[in-house]
Amino acid sequence: MTLDQLSVEGQGGTSVGYLTKRTRSATKTDTPLIDTPQSVTVVTQAQIRDQGFQSIEEAVRYVPGIIPHQGEGNRDDLVIRGQRSNADFYVNGVRDDVQYFRDLYNTQRIEVLKGPNALVFGRGGGGGVINRVLKEADGIPIREVLVQGGQYFNKRVAVDVGDRVSDSVFFRMNGVFEDTETYRDFVDIRRYGFNPTMTFLLGPATTLKLSYEYFHDERTTDRGIPSQFGRPYNYRNNIGTYFGNPGLSYAKVNANIATATLDHLFESGVALHSTLRFADYQKFYQNVYPGGAVNAAGTSVNITAYNNETPRTNYFSQNDFTYKFDTGFLKHTLLAGFELGYQEGRAFREEGFFSNGTSTLAVNPLFPTTRAPVSFRNTTGANTRYNLGLAAVYAQDQIEIGPHLQIIGGLRYDHFDFTANNLNAVAPTPVRTNRIDDLLSPRAGVVVKPMDNLAFYGSYSLSYLPSSGDQFSSLAPGLAIAQPERFENAEIGIKYDVSPALQLTGALYNLDRFNQRIADPNRAGFFLTTGQTNTQGAEIGANGYVTDWWQVAGGYAFTDARIVSNVSTTIVKGNTVGLVPFNAFTLWNKFDVTPEFSFGVGYIQTGHTFASSDDTVRLPGITRFDLGLFYRVNEFWRAQVNIENLFDRRYIATADGNNNISPGAPRLVRFQVIARF
Repeated sequence: MTLDQLSVEGQGGTSVGYLTKRTRSATKTDTPLIDTPQSVTVVTQAQIRDQGFQSIEEAVRYVPGIIPHQGEGNRDDLVIRGQRSNADFYVNGVRDDVQYFRDLYNTQRIEVLKGPNALVFGRGGGGGVINRVLKEADGIPIREVLVQGGQYFNKRVAVDVGDRVSDSVFFRMNGVFEDTETYRDFVDIRRYGFNPTMTFLLGPATTLKLSYEYFHDERTTDRGIPSQFGRPYNYRNNIGTYFGNPGLSYAKVNANIATATLDHLFESGVALHSTLRFADYQKFYQNVYPGGAVNAAGTSVNITAYNNETPRTNYFSQNDFTYKFDTGFLKHTLLAGFELGYQEGRAFREEGFFSNGTSTLAVNPLFPTTRAPVSFRNTTGANTRYNLGLAAVYAQDQIEIGPHLQIIGGLRYDHFDFTANNLNAVAPTPVRTNRIDDLLSPRAGVVVKPMDNLAFYGSYSLSYLPSSGDQFSSLAPGLAIAQPERFENAEIGIKYDVSPALQLTGALYNLDRFNQRIADPNRAGFFLTTGQTNTQGAEIGANGYVTDWWQVAGGYAFTDARIVSNVSTTIVKGNTVGLVPFNAFTLWNKFDVTPEFSFGVGYIQTGHTFASSDDTVRLPGITRFDLGLFYRVNEFWRAQVNIENLFDRRYIATADGNNNISPGAPRLVRFQVIARF
């Protein structure tokens, strides 16, 4: 195996370059992507490495239908098919829902599964989910060191070491350390982590895999710049300007994640895939940031502040049983399973107060960085301790009716028992609120294959988001009686393997989101569940080798995401959903010029968007070129240069509402050397 040709098998997937041919994540069974009636895009390890990105936000920019959200400068946050989520993240199919920035040092590939995915993943996932498949001990010797440097004092080291301890015991260790400043003034990042894994071959039919990860990320939170007159405020001249107090704005997380996975094939032919996970996250973040627009005179903008403590502990057990059998001319792949889980944590928010005794501080937008002291105390913000017990059972049958027709159908039942103990200044006596939901989520699909390399599909899926929301921040009495939000997706599509190494895909879909909450004007603290949005879209994707010297990854998305029924007094019928462009085109190309030298060219083009769904602040479209230069010295050494935003264009990368707008990076150069021994 050389540094440039990566072929990896594991966790139900096979990847060659930028193309993955199969995965178990979409169906919980090892299924070729061409036989999966759903839009799935996989960002392989080869693509992650060539593009030089280390964050999910940047890695999925080349995936059709996904737009990064700012996430208040402290977490991964995405808009998938018009649906925003900061909780629909998974690791090897198990929920990883805490708000933090993930690193890709131990990631084998990123799987983007679009549309509601409740049958496989449970609650949420209305627009789709992000599943990271981690590197694992596979018995293949590897000793790799990556050293990266670049502008703004970027320093990063990652190691990947693995081998056989014996014929039946494999070991692997991934680790990372990064310390860097950024193009934003006063904003720096420091993170490190390590992830040892072991695989035990307990017998010819039994495999046990163990994994533990410790990860620490600490950074300056950055909420960007405000708006003025319905546009980002002077953004071409404020690429680095920090609005607020960087000394008091920070986010940190310590994550401890332990996983055990058991695979066993019974003599009856039933295959068991069982996963246990314990994950503890200690997360805190604090912001002193722009809380409003720049005034018309251009002389003042208000700064506001708050902090949030959101620790959480997760316990999950997933157990899948798969059995393949025939009934006459029908071939079945039957899946049945259950999931048990328990989540507990706290949501504690404090509001910031300045020396003037108020919660806002006016500063001059020409000199918006302040060091004014701030005191924090809980007044009306969340002060909740919560716990969630969940149990689910599911069943699915994939039926092959001859060589040209396949049907998939399944049903999941979820039981949620959520309890919140609320205590804040408004309600000094603890208020215990409980809600139980019993939800049924069906899924159905059909695949028609006139040829082995050509498939047409249709699918329908349903998912729910309980009234406590995806981050359990509160469950006030008004929320406790609100019905869960519901997501319904109907989709048709085509998948065409032009060659064994190139797949083209296309999809048309209609996604409805029902029961969005709007404040009841007649009862304070209660809600009307009449809000509704609709997304209609088309997506085209391409992944793999066009020729033996040209690889591609990317595509085109047309997304019409609209407010159908008022969601608030300002987010009203007819509005476009925030951050969602009508048109987006992305394409990463890699060209092998010689056996030693290659280069990559990436292009991102999106139309204009709005900073939020009230459509009052318009963000300009994005035009960006990226460049990669790769030189393989020999089979042990590879050098790489990545240039993001090659032509130094000024653009807006993302936002979190109308007055927290993130300017995109100027031309950004990173160097790295990868050594294998």
